[in-house]
Amino acid sequence: MNRLLIKMTSAILFCLAHAGNSSEWVNLFDGKSLAGWVQRGGKAKYRVEQAQVIGTSVAGTGNSFLCTTRDYTNFLLELEFKTAPGLNSGVQIRSHSFVGATEFAHNGKLVKISPGRVHGYQVEIDPSQRAWTGGVFDESRRGWLNDLKSNEAARKAYKTNDWNHFRIEATAGAIKTSLNGVPAADLKDAVTPSGFIGLQVHGVGNRTNAMEVRFRNLRIKELP
Repeated sequence: MNRLLIKMTSAILFCLAHAGNSSEWVNLFDGKSLAGWVQRGGKAKYRVEQAQVIGTSVAGTGNSFLCTTRDYTNFLLELEFKTAPGLNSGVQIRSHSFVGATEFAHNGKLVKISPGRVHGYQVEIDPSQRAWTGGVFDESRRGWLNDLKSNEAARKAYKTNDWNHFRIEATAGAIKTSLNGVPAADLKDAVTPSGFIGLQVHGVGNRTNAMEVRFRNLRIKELP
């Protein structure tokens, strides 16, 4: 009887230990529609074409975000993107947007966040000569948390006018990113443990020439 109990207990413990590893990759985008997504912030245009999410800049509006309708905590996120050389963009993770105004304490000061403003971690897409694509920026709160000043390999990994690949890992108080297989950011920060994912079209001021950023093959694997 005792041997049977021990075997049963061992089997249960084995199943519990491996339950968190059973998560599978799930597509965030069905390739046909924007089902499961909602736009927040500015008035940039989003559409679906050739199994891609395409964001187009609009003059006179602020940063725009196409956001998942649910939140994610710990995960692996992979996607491909291609942006016009003059259009900054990014991928929000663990982000929020509240109906009312909120305040965020930072370095002894209160940062005010206006109603509806998207804020949280952003994995930067930076096609400029600075080339900080893959760095982590805290949108509408603290600014840069992990730039790429000291990561020349990651800065050189970006491909202009071509598809690029992000791998983003968010676990507990850590965020790691890679660009085209090259490690980029390695951030320890536990301010926001969960939130939505968003695809940014950066504001372009009064520039009337429409620019596009494209996203495809978005998939996520949730982690324990």
